[in-house]
Amino acid sequence: MNTTQSKSVQETKHFVSLESLSLEEIMGMIEESLRYKQGDLPPLFNGKTVANLFFENSTRTKNSFQMAERHLSIQEIPFDVTTSSVTKGETLYDTCKTLEAIGVNALVIRHPEAGYYHELVEKLNIPVLNGGDGSGEHPSQSLLDLVTIFEEFKTFQGLNVAICGDLVHSRVARSNASVLKRLGANVVGCSPESWWDDSMGLERKELDDVLATCDVIMLLRVQHERHIMGDIFSKEEYHERYGLTVERVAKMKDGAIIMHPAPVNRDVEIAGCLIEHDKSRIFPQMTNGVYARMAILNRALGGQS
Repeated sequence: MNTTQSKSVQETKHFVSLESLSLEEIMGMIEESLRYKQGDLPPLFNGKTVANLFFENSTRTKNSFQMAERHLSIQEIPFDVTTSSVTKGETLYDTCKTLEAIGVNALVIRHPEAGYYHELVEKLNIPVLNGGDGSGEHPSQSLLDLVTIFEEFKTFQGLNVAICGDLVHSRVARSNASVLKRLGANVVGCSPESWWDDSMGLERKELDDVLATCDVIMLLRVQHERHIMGDIFSKEEYHERYGLTVERVAKMKDGAIIMHPAPVNRDVEIAGCLIEHDKSRIFPQMTNGVYARMAILNRALGGQS
């Protein structure tokens, strides 16, 4: 790799993990997202192009990136895994290098392999924006969650947050547990023992023991595709033992909020009637996802905040 190329790679604004960003950068993106929500938009990116490479199914992440791109006048270059040369055995790196070679300015990628981006950020001269990597991380979801919490409480310092459910398979939990602790929140985990993950560095609690003191109850989707639910317990049993029921929500403190990255398994992680409860921020999270991803794209493409 020559000196010019090395400099280009070093300056490329990848967005693959919040761990690589300072707290100042993270807070700047949160505040920027909220300014966009209020209508204070950055200069538009007419002529810039982005390809969205989704190797796993997605509704919210893919479509909110597409909406963010439209708000910023970024042209999406269509990419369909099923009709691409991936089906002929082309590697992810070669696919991305091809898109770089034809002039695409940034890549949004969701891939089932945790840490898929390590080779890409070393070799590509265009930004890689991580839309989720297996059971690794989901930094854009984490950013929109931070936007939602900050919009509600105007701080993270001292907030009590419980991340509840399928922790071992959750890239959302992994990203949020780390960044929320860095921002000064008190974070615990509530999970069946068989779905617990010690590597997140959380204290394990029972949901019923934290309902009255938590400011944020952050539920996680039971990831049926990554394990067999019936081998452990039924959906009804999970909801009764670990889900947010009508009885449990009544025990939450005043001003506390409910979050979930979605899609929601109704009457499993949360009673269906609570999804649009006054305490729920599940749909506002989705709204904030567009503005958070606008901030991510603005940073990646060299815009001004």
